[in-house]
Amino acid sequence: MPDRLAGRVAVVTGGASGIGRAITVRLLGEGARVVVGDLAPERADDLVAEHGERLVTQRADVSDEDDVAGLVSTAVEGFGRLDILCNNAGFGGALGPITETSVADFDLTFDVLVRSVFLGIKHATPVLAADGGGAVINTASIAARRAGWAPHLYTAAKAAVLSLTETAALELGALGVRCNAVSPGLIATPLYAGHPDSDADRIEKARQASHERQPLGRVGEPEDIAAAVAFLASDDAEWITGQQLIVDGGITAGPTWDDFPAPYKMVRPIRHHRPPGR
Repeated sequence: MPDRLAGRVAVVTGGASGIGRAITVRLLGEGARVVVGDLAPERADDLVAEHGERLVTQRADVSDEDDVAGLVSTAVEGFGRLDILCNNAGFGGALGPITETSVADFDLTFDVLVRSVFLGIKHATPVLAADGGGAVINTASIAARRAGWAPHLYTAAKAAVLSLTETAALELGALGVRCNAVSPGLIATPLYAGHPDSDADRIEKARQASHERQPLGRVGEPEDIAAAVAFLASDDAEWITGQQLIVDGGITAGPTWDDFPAPYKMVRPIRHHRPPGR
């Protein structure tokens, strides 16, 4: 559906690399014009060269209110409107035991992962509503659903993103604005491989280390998440709001079939004793 988003304008935070870059490419491919906000916008220079006037990049710290407001202003000033906000920017946050986590690291983690979503919704909503409605898509995580997938604060922050998505959807619905979240599973990105600058070899090793745990037999790719975001941004999802779309290859559903307890996989005749006369 190459023209599903034709004429629409999107802001994508963290849109220069990883999942955000895949979202940017997908939205462009479906006809949208995109403003990318990123701490390293130069990572998307090749996309700017390819897509010319349909893509603008801007340095933005998503925990800074002026920077987030500036992305919305750039969309309006450069493209005349705003239809889609993708609150995608993030990082792994504070690591280690709670007893050794500093308040500064706590604050930074929640500023980047939660405050940024609040700021995006705050500043985008008036413009989205004025343009007749639109879509907000927040990047959450399967970590919000089950403890043990990620560090303490990342897990708590992504759970907050889901709650904010739900409560914001109730307010924004009256304005014609839908608000949903996408929760990725294990995705082959540099960050998943252990470092934002991980090279292709390191990412491939991360793929191979995890694919056997996946019911669908592979880890996710950034493009899997981008496809879900494009769907939620489109009219195909016009009656969906306040929801979490889990895109994880089935890993949160349970173990792979190979890991099922053997007795559960055995075919046995079912003995059912009916009462007399039945």
